Amino acid sequence: MAKRFNIRMAGVGGQGVVTGSHILSTAVINAGGESTIVPFYGSEKRMAPVESYVRVSDEPIYEIGEITFPHIIIIFHPQVITHGKSYTMPFYFGLKEDGIALINNDGPMKLHKDQARELEERRAKLYYFPATKISLDVAGMDLATNMALMGCIGAITGLTNMIGLEQAVKDRFLGKGFVVSGGTAALDSVVERKFKKKQELIEKNVAVMRAGWNYAVDHGWASPEVKRAEEPVAAAAAN
Repeated sequence: MAKRFNIRMAGVGGQGVVTGSHILSTAVINAGGESTIVPFYGSEKRMAPVESYVRVSDEPIYEIGEITFPHIIIIFHPQVITHGKSYTMPFYFGLKEDGIALINNDGPMKLHKDQARELEERRAKLYYFPATKISLDVAGMDLATNMALMGCIGAITGLTNMIGLEQAVKDRFLGKGFVVSGGTAALDSVVERKFKKKQELIEKNVAVMRAGWNYAVDHGWASPEVKRAEEPVAAAAAN
C-alpha cells in the first residue's frame, strides 16, 4: 500500500521554515521516495508569517501547489496559534481526520475550547515537541530548531532515514542544488560565524536532527519500522 503525506508547515520569518521543508523534501528523494515543495511567504523579515507545503510519498506525485487538506501540520512557533501568525486560520484548517499536529512547544498548550473540540472531533494527534529546547541543548543556539523538527517528522513519516537527512543537510550547506534568497543567505552568514568550519556547522545541525528523530522514536510517534539513530551516520558507516 502506498504511503503518502501532505504536510503543511507554518512558522515565522527567521526560523528556517523554507530551508527545513527543502531539507525534508531532499531527504525523502535521497531515500528513494518522491516529493514536491511549494513555499509561501510575503515580505522576508523576522516574525512575519511563513508557510511551506511539502508532499512526500513512496510513489509518483503529480500534484503541486498549496495543500488545503494536510495529513500533517507542523507549527514552528507557538505564536502561529496564540497570535494567529499564519496564512491559514485556524492553524488546523483542513487537517484530515486522524491527522497529526506537530507543535514546537515545551508542553501542551491551552487551546480555545472550540479549537480543542474540533481537534477532538477530527481525532487529531497533538504532538508537543520541544524543538527549540533541543536545538539549544544540542547545538547551543535556537537557529537549528528547524532541524529538530525535520528529524522528528522524518521519523514520523518513515519515508526517509538519517543517511538521507544528513546528505540533505550537506547539500544545503555546501550549496549543491540549492540557491538561497537574500534573506536566507543573510541568515546563513549569521549561523556560519558561530562556527569556525562549515563541517562543524553541518555536524551540529545533523546532531540536532538526530535528536529530533530519536525523540519521535522514544515517544512512540515514529513509523513502526523506524529505529533510533544511535550514532553519527559517518561513524556507523566506518564501523
